Amino acid sequence: MESATSDHREPLLLVVGPTASGKSRLGLEIAEALGAEIISADAFAVYRGLDIGTDKPDAEARRRVRHHLIDIADPTEVFSAGAFAQAATAAIEEIRSRGLTPIVVGGTHFWIRALLLGLFPSPPRDPDVVARLAAEWDRDPAATFSRLLEIDPVAAAKIGSGDRQRILRALEVFEATERPISEHWSEHRRTREFDACMIAPERPRAELYAKIETRVDIMFASGLREEVRQILASGVAHDAHALKAIGYRQLVEHLNGFIDLESAIHNTKAASRKLAKRQLTWLRSLTEGTLRWLPPAEAGGTELAVRLWSEEFRGRRQT
Repeated sequence: MESATSDHREPLLLVVGPTASGKSRLGLEIAEALGAEIISADAFAVYRGLDIGTDKPDAEARRRVRHHLIDIADPTEVFSAGAFAQAATAAIEEIRSRGLTPIVVGGTHFWIRALLLGLFPSPPRDPDVVARLAAEWDRDPAATFSRLLEIDPVAAAKIGSGDRQRILRALEVFEATERPISEHWSEHRRTREFDACMIAPERPRAELYAKIETRVDIMFASGLREEVRQILASGVAHDAHALKAIGYRQLVEHLNGFIDLESAIHNTKAASRKLAKRQLTWLRSLTEGTLRWLPPAEAGGTELAVRLWSEEFRGRRQT
């Protein structure tokens, strides 16, 4: 690992972790204690109208701490990792210009990686190729992923079989450059702009899965089905990227008559557990910065995090 004192990069505090681990509460309490502001790193909280299923900070949380990059895109748009990295960097600079501390809070690891390490320069997009690959996915997602697995097993292992957007982008890059996207990743010279201090609330796996079950039950009981119905009624396409979010895509299937409500709830829980597993795998092998596992907020994690930041990482600016 690079020496923390070998350069003059600004330290950046990030609160990360798997879904339902309590990172939002931990980030909120840390921000209050530091007088900081939060930059959301949630790939679907950027979309207006996706409230219940993304577990967005409520009005009280936003009153207590200013949040950035929430409700900034229409659900008909596709807000990319590159767009996030650009917007988050601008928010970080703006918050610091006012003498405050930015805290990045979220679990979308591809977005966090884009912020901390950057993205390789993408080849120009061919609309015909994009449309053809999308049609292939619609016909047979498993076969489309199998093709990526054959072409680029490294990328396929990192992306996973359910991430439509990144699978299709990897195939698109291969067709445009005749080289696997993983080769582009490995050749991309990643210069770190920030000295990343990552904090994650640690919970036993069984406890985490139990919290996922409870969260999904609360989401559905709180009106998630009606929220999805309203989004579709507003003119958002059933296959819009925003509606690929867990909970939303299962309810789109339900509202289209493919599955019953009980199956939508069951599938949402299963998809959430798989997401948590992928997030834990990333956290345990990340190279983007220093990670510290701390107790959740209700078990004293806030105080430990504030002390860690104040005594160890913030002091790097003077080293």
